[in-house]
Amino acid sequence: MSENEERYLELGVDVHKRGIGYFLKVIPNLFPYAFTTVVLDPEDKDTGLILHVDGAGSKPIIAYLCYKEMKGHGWFKGLAQDVVAMNIDDVIAVGAKPIVFADYIALNAIRIPRDIVLKEMSSGFKEVFEKLSAIEREFRITPIFAGGETADLPDQTRTLDVVGALFARVKINQVIDGSKITEGDVIVGLRSGGKAKYEDRENSGIMCNGLTLARHVLLKHEYYEKYPELGEELVKRKYYGTHSVDEYIDELGMTIGEALLSPTRIYAPIIAEIIAKYHDYVKGLCHNTGGGLTKILRLGRGIRYVKDNLPEPDPIFKLIQREGKVSWREMYQVFNMGIGFEIIVPKDVADDVIDISEKYGVGAQVIGRVERSHGENELLIRSKYGRFLYRRMKE
Repeated sequence: MSENEERYLELGVDVHKRGIGYFLKVIPNLFPYAFTTVVLDPEDKDTGLILHVDGAGSKPIIAYLCYKEMKGHGWFKGLAQDVVAMNIDDVIAVGAKPIVFADYIALNAIRIPRDIVLKEMSSGFKEVFEKLSAIEREFRITPIFAGGETADLPDQTRTLDVVGALFARVKINQVIDGSKITEGDVIVGLRSGGKAKYEDRENSGIMCNGLTLARHVLLKHEYYEKYPELGEELVKRKYYGTHSVDEYIDELGMTIGEALLSPTRIYAPIIAEIIAKYHDYVKGLCHNTGGGLTKILRLGRGIRYVKDNLPEPDPIFKLIQREGKVSWREMYQVFNMGIGFEIIVPKDVADDVIDISEKYGVGAQVIGRVERSHGENELLIRSKYGRFLYRRMKE
């Protein structure tokens, strides 16, 4: 592994999540090669249950910095959509119906007045659930918001952390588990950037993953000197960029802060309609979060995925790569690179899936195909930036 390919690990983040295998051994997961864990309902053998937990990553740190530097309170609001998106799109990736959502907000009230954070976050949750309810169709996608927990943890939390938990159900015989993925299927990729019809503004496409690498690569070191709570003292190289959060970048069409805090796109309305109309043809669903474009490796067995028709990465990814001199191999492994969600279907229904996505204003295209592998899952990415081969790590 070259120096450039260790950038994320140097910052204390392991994209491979080594050690998670210890938990996998004790979880009664019914579908180990599906995207999300499903356990059996002890009171109904025909029903699978999901309790999914995910957060906004290190995005809250960027919101905190924008709050400190620009004094506006609205920087925290978008974190609500990030947390909902990270949970609801993971759950729908096995065809499950969201039932109840709860949040968990841990903050250092010495540095951030709790009323400011809670007011903005509550407004954000209200807004995102109202939007989802307004675009529901055949498939119920809006969970009940059941509140959650707020914790003042000044001794444990430098700034704040925002997490959500989503309970969902799915009929066992309706689970999309990747077991039917076969050679010749195609991968349809849905764009993460731009503006969907149900969104209020342009999205940079970065979603919620890779923000630790992005902020250290792009933001200037003066921020750490001014706010040491933004970083870990033991990390040797931190905040080595040249940009300010309020700096407008023509290439992005927005400021650095706005680009890094663009709310994660919620794909659930699109995926819900695709499932409702083409369930029997949908072989696999992948939400490109931790692991970026290599996330698909967790789906199915003995599969070789080939992505050789990827769109040009959104400007935010090119900026990160250029400014940080991050290898393209690591970029594809850390970031979604412009494709936030992937759908594996037979070739003859790909156009129908693309039409549904584009109806919502989200660009989509066939980005690759499925081949047969004779061992662990493999992913081959062919792009003008290089040819990269990845393999699923043994748990």
